[in-house]
Order: sequence, then structure tokens, then C-alpha cells
Amino acid sequence: MRGYRLGRLLVTLLAVGGLTLVGVGIARLPPRPPQPDAAGLPHRAAAAPSLPPLPRAEPVEVRIPRIGVRAPLVSVAADAAGALEVPPLDRPGVAGWYRPGASPGELGNAVVVGHVDSPAGPAVFFDLGRLRPGDTVHIARADATVVRFAVDGVEAYPKDGFPTDLVYGPGGAVGLRLITCGGRFDQDRGEYVDNVVVFATRTA
Repeated sequence: MRGYRLGRLLVTLLAVGGLTLVGVGIARLPPRPPQPDAAGLPHRAAAAPSLPPLPRAEPVEVRIPRIGVRAPLVSVAADAAGALEVPPLDRPGVAGWYRPGASPGELGNAVVVGHVDSPAGPAVFFDLGRLRPGDTVHIARADATVVRFAVDGVEAYPKDGFPTDLVYGPGGAVGLRLITCGGRFDQDRGEYVDNVVVFATRTA
């Protein structure tokens, strides 16, 4: 039940960028972020890891060469009500690592979240929907190691259908989940209608 609550609140809080855009009185709609292929890039269950898991270490930077992302990571957690924190909107170039979960390189799914936009324009994960299977994601850690992941799939989910188990659930591989908002911007609700989720598995 707690995992479900985190998933639902994650979906809600990742829409903060859209809410702020409306709240500050911007009259025009924000640019629509790139989306996964219409045909879908379904998540594939990762095979058992061929590399041993790494010990826990705090991640400090995420790099995604295909979309030109090189961003610092800050720790985020859940508050007393179970709501997931996100990086502050006044730092749109920063992504957040969900600290209570796995660290990148540990067995399980490490979760990294980022805004799609901000009052100033596109944010750190604006182009997340451009990723395709085989693209790489690099996570630099505080212990001076760099963990490399390969994208398995990219999907967009309606916010009332967030895949909590696939994102937070335990797995037999060293996984990574990147999450942001996506889809159409609903001006009446002041938020994007979907979430984009990237599924990736450690390769080095």
C-alpha cells in the first residue's frame, strides 16, 4: 500500500512544473515535450544481472549523452504524509534521486526524477521521451565510480495508471528508472496528463 501511495503522489508532484507555469500567469501553453514512439517502446523484463551489484554509494551526477543531459543529483525522500519530494523549481537543471530506494549500482531499481519544464522554460528531463532502447545513461557516484545503464524501454503512462510495481518493486537486476511529466498539457488542470518512464539496466 505504501508503494502505491508513493507512486500516486510521485505522479502528482511531478506535475509541479505545469502548475507553476499556469500559476505565474503565462498565457500560452508550454512547448510539448518529446514523447515515446506512438507504436510504444514497451518495458522488457531485464535478465538476471551479469555484473555483481555494487555497494551503496550516493549518486552525484546523471549524464544522458543522446539528449545532452549532464545534471547534478540531489537526494529526495518522502515526507511524513508519504508524498515524494522533488527538486525545487528554481533549480530546473537538477534531478533528484529517491534516497530510500536503491542507489544506482545496487541490486534493485534506483529511481531518478526530474522536472520537464519550469517558469523559465524546458527543464532537465524535457527530452526524456527521445530516448530509445540501447541509449546509455551514466550515473557518477560519490565513491568515484561511474555506473552505466542501457535503456530497455520508454513508456508514457496516464497519471492514474502509474506503474508503481515496475518502478519501485524489487527486481533481480541492477535497474534504473528515470521519470518526468509528459503528454498533453491540460490547461484547465494546470498539469501534463501523463508521466514518461525510462526503464534501464546496468551494463558496466
